[in-house]
Amino acid sequence: MADFSIQREKIAQAVEILKEKNVDAWLTFVRETSHNADPALGLIVGQDVTWHSAFIITKTGRRVAIVGRYDADNLRLMGGYDTVIGYDKSIQPDLLKVLGELGVKQIAVNYSESDSAADGLSHGMYLTLQRYFEGTPYEMISAEKILNSIRGRKSAGEIARIRAAVKLTEEVIEQIGDFLKPGLSEVQIYDYVHGLFKANGVVPSWEPKYCPIVNCGPDSAMGHAGANEKLFATAGQVVHVDLGVKLNDYISDMQRMWYIQPRGETSIPEPVQKAFDAVRKAILAAAAVLKPGVQGYVVDDAARNSIVASGYPEYQHAVGHHIGRTVHDGATLLGPRWERYGKASEGIVEAGNIFTLELGVHVPGYGIVSLEEDVLVTNDGLDWVGAPQTELMVVKV
Repeated sequence: MADFSIQREKIAQAVEILKEKNVDAWLTFVRETSHNADPALGLIVGQDVTWHSAFIITKTGRRVAIVGRYDADNLRLMGGYDTVIGYDKSIQPDLLKVLGELGVKQIAVNYSESDSAADGLSHGMYLTLQRYFEGTPYEMISAEKILNSIRGRKSAGEIARIRAAVKLTEEVIEQIGDFLKPGLSEVQIYDYVHGLFKANGVVPSWEPKYCPIVNCGPDSAMGHAGANEKLFATAGQVVHVDLGVKLNDYISDMQRMWYIQPRGETSIPEPVQKAFDAVRKAILAAAAVLKPGVQGYVVDDAARNSIVASGYPEYQHAVGHHIGRTVHDGATLLGPRWERYGKASEGIVEAGNIFTLELGVHVPGYGIVSLEEDVLVTNDGLDWVGAPQTELMVVKV
C-alpha cells in the first residue's frame, strides 16, 4: 500500500502556514498530471489525477478535494482530506458550491514570477478559474509565499528521508574513493557510480546523463557537463564528483574531491591545497550567517566575498539552493540579486530549510576544486546533514 504519511504531514503544515499568513484558502488546480504536473502535487496529493481537480486547504483547517469520479476513491484512501467529492461532467458547480460553503474570499493559487516550484498553475487553467469566478467575490492571489514555506519548511518525515539519502550518498562516495586509480576515464567512473546506484535500488537525483558529474584534470568542463571518455584520472591531478541519489522520493546533492598522489609525493601541491582551503573557507563563511530570518542574498554575499578575498574569481551561480523532492526545490535561494533569479534570493531563510552550500574554482594544471554540503537550518543556526569534507581525500598511486 502506498505511503502518504509525508502528504498528510504537509497538508497539516499548510493549515498552520495559512493561519500564519492570514490567507483564507489555498487552491491547487490541476488536470492530466501525468504529463503536466504542478510541483505542489507531490507534497499534498502524491498521486496523479486525470480530470480537472481542485485541492482546497483553508486557514480554518478544512481540507477538500474535488476530483473526477474515478480518482475519488484513491483520494479517500490517502486520508489527507476530510471531504472528497467526485464529479462527472464539470468541476465548476462543485467548486463554486464548496467555496461558497467555506465562506472564503481570498484564494491563493500557484503562480510565481520568481519560483518555478510555485508556478504550477498553467495559463489555460488560470483562464479557466477566471471564467469560473466571474461575478463571484473571490480574489485570486499568488501562493508563492505560502508555497515557499510549505516546500521550504521540511517536516520531520521529510528530514528523515533526506538524511537517509545523504547517508547512502556518503557510502557511495567512500566506494568511489576505493575504486579510483590513474587511468580510469570519466566515463568509467560515471559507469561505476551508476552501478552503485543500481545495486542500492536508487536513481540519480537529477537527469541520469549528468548525474554524477565527473571531472578529471584541468581539461574537464566545469558545470553541468557529461562524462568524457577521453579524459582520465591522472597522477598529480584532482578528481571531482558531483552526485546525489533519490531515495523514498527525497534527494541528496553533494560534491567531493580527491587528489591522485604520484608515487614518491608525500604532500598536496600548494595551488591545490590553497584552492581547497579557500573553497572550504567560503562555505564556512556562508554557514556562519545561515540562520532563520536572514535573506538568501546575505548568505551568498558572505561566500562570494570570501572566495574573492582569497584571490579567486567570483562564481557565476548561487551558493546554495533548497533540496527536497527535487534537486532544485524552489523557495528561497542563497544567491545574488541577479535579474535571472527574480526575487528568490530576497526570500527569508526559515528553520526546517535544507540547503546545499556549494562553490568551486579551477586550478590550472590540476583541475576543478569544488565542494557541496547539505545543511539543515535550525532555530539556533544549522546542522550539517552529512559529514562535511574538511580535507582533500588522497588516492596514492
